Amino acid sequence: HFRIRDEGGILMLIRKTPWRNESEPVIVIMAVLLLLGTINVFSSSFVLATTSYNNPYYFLIRHAVWLVLGIFVCFVCSRVNYHRWQGITKWLLLVTVGALILVLFAGVVVNGARRWLSFAGFSVQPAEFAKLTGILIAARFLTVMMKHERKIDLLKAPPYWIIFFMAALVELEPDMGTACIVFGVPFLMAFLVGIPWKQVKVLFFVGITALIGLIVWQPYRLLRVKTTYDPWSDAQGVGYQAVQSMSTIGSGGLWGMGLGEGVSKYEYLPEAHTDFAFAIFAQEHGYLGVLLVIALFFMLAVCCYYISARARDIYGQILTLGIMLLVVGQAAGNLFMVSGTFPVVGIPLPFISYGGSSLLVTMASMGILLNICHHGFQVQRGEARPEEHDAAHQAPLHLVK
Repeated sequence: HFRIRDEGGILMLIRKTPWRNESEPVIVIMAVLLLLGTINVFSSSFVLATTSYNNPYYFLIRHAVWLVLGIFVCFVCSRVNYHRWQGITKWLLLVTVGALILVLFAGVVVNGARRWLSFAGFSVQPAEFAKLTGILIAARFLTVMMKHERKIDLLKAPPYWIIFFMAALVELEPDMGTACIVFGVPFLMAFLVGIPWKQVKVLFFVGITALIGLIVWQPYRLLRVKTTYDPWSDAQGVGYQAVQSMSTIGSGGLWGMGLGEGVSKYEYLPEAHTDFAFAIFAQEHGYLGVLLVIALFFMLAVCCYYISARARDIYGQILTLGIMLLVVGQAAGNLFMVSGTFPVVGIPLPFISYGGSSLLVTMASMGILLNICHHGFQVQRGEARPEEHDAAHQAPLHLVK
């Protein structure tokens, strides 16, 4: 639908939408994903909860606690002016690095990895918070470089060495998948903002070499990579999880088995309520449910694009870009992993997978995104202060083609 507005004698064709601004569809998408995730957490976990804790609602109750806390965190972050994060970043860095070091010595060991700090019966994963901290560090650094029109050299940028240090601490847990996200998202932010192609080639070569070295260093990683494209060669060993995941997705068909009727959660598919929660969702809701979730994340990416385009300054644009890469990028990585396209690396699906730390970080990121949208909408409507109008008319962010 369109309407015509007269601007000083000039007729303008304005497109009318059901949304006043981009924050409304973001809230709707987030609410739908959270609802689907909560239902799926219970459906995929009640068997394990019953057999292990004699309470079918064990994981659902814990998820509900994290969900309420996550909604509160999202609300607080949406009310805090996103520019304040530039001053808070150094304190977040100290806390995050301290927690990453502490977990190496006092963390809880699960499946051979020391990744969690336990408090009052709840476990926190510091590596999840390192993802958002890295984005905030990168956004602040890239904003300064863009404002002063300086050449971005990541090899000589102390902030990126700090992010690399955080990623190295995460790798020591070990958790290579999360470590790649901690450093990979800030790197992609710099790449999209614009760094010399020569430097991109050098960093890409160094990154691939380091990745191969880390895979070879841990024999189980090498086995996972070898069995990625032929998991049936070791269907009862290293390829078991991938085979079960693909079988779970395929058995759902077009319409799915029905809510709660999936059979793979009966101890066939490991991590059915965490990293592989989407496989259970696909089995119970079919390919139509899969398309719905993919469409929601795609629409979220489109909303992030428009929020970035209308952000009032460069910092808001870059920060939105980082949040989009974090949330939508993790979703894509999880879907590729669950479908057997990528090796099993332990990437959760935002909003859907069970995990308190992941949910808190995702909700905090969405709160920051909503605040950026709010300030951009104020400038668009002419409600911002004069200095905000000046900031809004800075040179726009040009991404590399």
